[in-house]
Amino acid sequence: MIYEIRTYDLKVRSQTEVLKRFAGAIDKRQALSPLVGFFHTDIGMLNQIVHIWSYDDADHRERVREEAAATDWWPPKVGEFIIKQTNEIFTPWPGAPKLSPGTHGPFYEMRNYHIQKGRMDQTRARWDGALAERTSRSPLLSIMECELESSHKLVHFWPYKSLDERWAVRSKAVADGIWPPKGGDSEEVISQENKILIPASFSPLQ
Repeated sequence: MIYEIRTYDLKVRSQTEVLKRFAGAIDKRQALSPLVGFFHTDIGMLNQIVHIWSYDDADHRERVREEAAATDWWPPKVGEFIIKQTNEIFTPWPGAPKLSPGTHGPFYEMRNYHIQKGRMDQTRARWDGALAERTSRSPLLSIMECELESSHKLVHFWPYKSLDERWAVRSKAVADGIWPPKGGDSEEVISQENKILIPASFSPLQ
């Protein structure tokens, strides 16, 4: 299983129209391969959409993309609104929850960490020892990694019913000393960022 995360930076005030155009084609596209989630940012980089697709493997992804490109409805005609787009392929960590349709939010925190090249095994070992206690406080939607040219990228998703719930859970986890995982200095972690995502009306994750 692999996940493709596509991130589009949009022109100001174009988000509503972009979502409308995706909504008009999404059912036909999902007949080719599953859409995991479709979101827009609420906190973090604004005017951004994030969509996540699952595939069996790289060959499956390539076959689906070729089939979709042969249609007249995919991708939706939104190029005029896109400033920048990023496309990354992620592999879930062993034992990570599978991204499945359901209502878990409506607030999804997406945290992106860049890890020094060659240090992901070390990161995974640290986290494996801390995740069980952290996920007893609130569920982990999934955690996955991507190998970049000069570093690794770690992405983890946490759903919350409200931003107040997020604050309470994270504050208590830090106060209790169970999160974040111990270690992880600048020799391992290059940078960190997070964003709060809100699902589109047609997103399988709500």
